[in-house]
Amino acid sequence: MLMKKERSATKRPAKGLADEPWQLCLYVAGQTARSLAAFANLKRICEEHLGGRYQIKVIDLLKNPQLAEGDQIIALPTLVRRLPWPIRKIIGDLSNTESVLIGLDLRPPTPGGHHHED
Repeated sequence: MLMKKERSATKRPAKGLADEPWQLCLYVAGQTARSLAAFANLKRICEEHLGGRYQIKVIDLLKNPQLAEGDQIIALPTLVRRLPWPIRKIIGDLSNTESVLIGLDLRPPTPGGHHHED
């Protein structure tokens, strides 16, 4: 039994949720160009920076408007990072990759302003 506990402890680093899948919710209002762009941008960013360690749930508020209350959604599209903690929210079509990476804590803000490299 002790061996099993040791093995499970090695799967999860004490540092935090590095190996845990990220849980992301994308709130949209129908299949608009802006909603589709937000999803495509999010998928690309996740593949590039998270590999297979993410789950995306798309919530269409035209079909389920009551679901906006839980995450206090006030604009669309909005991305909510539920895990890892703390919760983060990003509003828009996620086209500015640098801002999304900083907003999700995948990259620290650049010192001295908004330097954008492409």
